[in-house]
Amino acid sequence: MPVVDVVDLSNNKVGELELADTVFAAPVNEALLYEAVRNFRANHRGGTVKTKTRAEVSGSGKKLWRQKGTGRARMGSVRSPIWRKGGTVHGPRPRDYSYRLPRKMLLGALRSALTVKLQDGGLTVVSAFDLADHKTRTMQAVLNVFEARRKVLLVDNPSDNKLDLGSRNLPGVTLLATREVTAYDLLDHEKILMSEAAAKKLSEALAI
Repeated sequence: MPVVDVVDLSNNKVGELELADTVFAAPVNEALLYEAVRNFRANHRGGTVKTKTRAEVSGSGKKLWRQKGTGRARMGSVRSPIWRKGGTVHGPRPRDYSYRLPRKMLLGALRSALTVKLQDGGLTVVSAFDLADHKTRTMQAVLNVFEARRKVLLVDNPSDNKLDLGSRNLPGVTLLATREVTAYDLLDHEKILMSEAAAKKLSEALAI
């Protein structure tokens, strides 16, 4: 079983934590990670692109000239797709891109992502996020201690809102509860700061 150091908010080691092999030392399935990321992005896709058909563009429906006798091609409406500012044929319409991925695939991808982050040194287990107050500068000072310069993911189930209030205005910082963590979130952030309680809960919930 992998054993990780548990540190405090000053990045000093205060203990060790033994994690489940099947969760934090699982075989890395890259194909499963790809499918999980693809599913996450598709489910968050807007799908709001739309073009107007000839029934929706502005313009009169009057026949432009008589059918015969002018020598010109017959034309019924200025809104015809072959005219400038006419309707669009087979253009994009609003649609839902989301689809459901089997639960076992999502959990397998989550195990692979946790394993990758632990192996790469991107996962740090913190004993607890006991912040002195809810100010942003306090949270920023903690991140500076851990040299978290870019995208940071905080994983915890806070009993108060100090962590939420202190981190919500920091660019690149995301706070998630253990039940909300996905493989995409883990791979999308450079550094993961996870509370000891959250690490234990994930280790137990995802163990096979």
